[in-house]
Amino acid sequence: MTAPTTGTLRVNGATLHYEVRGRGPLLLLIPGGTGGAASLAEVAEDLAAAYTVATYDPRGMGGSALDDPEAEQSVAEHADDAFRLLELLSPGEPARVFGASSGGIAALHLLTAHHGRVLRAVVHEPPVVMVLPDAAEHRRLLARVDESFRTEGLMPAMAIFAAGLRKEGAEDAPEPQPQPELPPQAAARTEQTMAGLPYFVGRIVPAFMSYVPDLARLEALSDHLVLAAGQDSPGELTHRPAAHLATRFGKELALFPGGHIGLTTHPKEFTEQLHQTLRT
Repeated sequence: MTAPTTGTLRVNGATLHYEVRGRGPLLLLIPGGTGGAASLAEVAEDLAAAYTVATYDPRGMGGSALDDPEAEQSVAEHADDAFRLLELLSPGEPARVFGASSGGIAALHLLTAHHGRVLRAVVHEPPVVMVLPDAAEHRRLLARVDESFRTEGLMPAMAIFAAGLRKEGAEDAPEPQPQPELPPQAAARTEQTMAGLPYFVGRIVPAFMSYVPDLARLEALSDHLVLAAGQDSPGELTHRPAAHLATRFGKELALFPGGHIGLTTHPKEFTEQLHQTLRT
């Protein structure tokens, strides 16, 4: 794998670590969950033949240190970080953006706040659950996760969170569904993933999943937006917002290989689908 060019960018309250590969028009990849630039390295490498691909560690994760480790997080500030990277790497030229999960939420806000800088935004299963008809139920889930995290710790909170994300009716399944085997590169990042979980559950989940996007603005900009979801995840909570928004905006939902973490479990197939989506 080709070594990327790396750099740091000073933003409000943090210093971002970013990586750049390839040549051509800029494509910014915004990771989700506890992922950072390393989680997108294989995807970035494959896309670098067609694009200048930028990846980064979101503030508070990996090499992107916060000035104040206890600072509360917001979608708007994370989206502004992405905007600052666009300004640095593609000054004056609109760029393509891909965001997965919580990174997809940041990409949605980036599109609404700085639409002139985004040529196309592909967002894969952004868990903007407050747009759903049963938003009150998910607000209660977030409150239970937060209470458990503060009073019982990480793993009990994760158990509540995971139960809230599972497929509708999955609690009645006779046995757990088998989990896909992770590629070696993804399995090797398990330690980093675990290290980032307290920050993710304590700061990112409550801020991002309680976020309410500007739906009127998104609909007006929907020609620049591709809503995507996993082929294997219908019925899961993370799949539902993208499907709901696609219906609301009269757009086709783009289906990608795998489920919510298809980018991790099916990196080659996912990347090919992303490449095709960006070209159309």
